[in-house]
Amino acid sequence: MRIPIACAPLALGLALSACATGPGTDHYNEELRRLAADCEARGGILSPTGSQSGRPQLDNVCRITGQTGRVPG
Repeated sequence: MRIPIACAPLALGLALSACATGPGTDHYNEELRRLAADCEARGGILSPTGSQSGRPQLDNVCRITGQTGRVPG
């Protein structure tokens, strides 16, 4: 009876490590880089909104820093 109880923490650790994400699945940073590139292409800069939803499109906003295309009048 002692062996199964002694092995329980080891089994739990292995089970939890199997659920961890691997090194090739960093979707947040990939999406963040894509959003930053799109924003820069429009003449802006990606800025954090202050929220932490886990979705980069909600956690950041593109602030346009270049010309707006308006004619001064």
